[in-house]
Amino acid sequence: MSEIITFEDFTKVDLRVGTIIEVNDFPEARNPAYQLTIDFGELGIKKSSAQITSLYSKEALLNRQIVAVVNFPMKQIGKFMSECLVLGAVNGKDVILLNPENKVVNGSTVS
Repeated sequence: MSEIITFEDFTKVDLRVGTIIEVNDFPEARNPAYQLTIDFGELGIKKSSAQITSLYSKEALLNRQIVAVVNFPMKQIGKFMSECLVLGAVNGKDVILLNPENKVVNGSTVS
């Protein structure tokens, strides 16, 4: 288990639901990855890099809802600027995306 945090620490993390609207290969990444463009509704469009190529095709990701942290600082990954962190459960070397069971409004908060 990681370090214990307070509820106040947790409330600082802005978790939102978004829909993947574009998926591109990311050949410059150290490990196989996609470049994702995600619609977060009123928060706008954000980009992210995700190492999820082993389980997901580009076609399977398009229009899929995901959960992401949207209030991290941007991170430079090669020539790509990642603006959010898409969340997934690590299963060995694979990452299984977290997503709502039913479709929700883009930008919905996760608590």
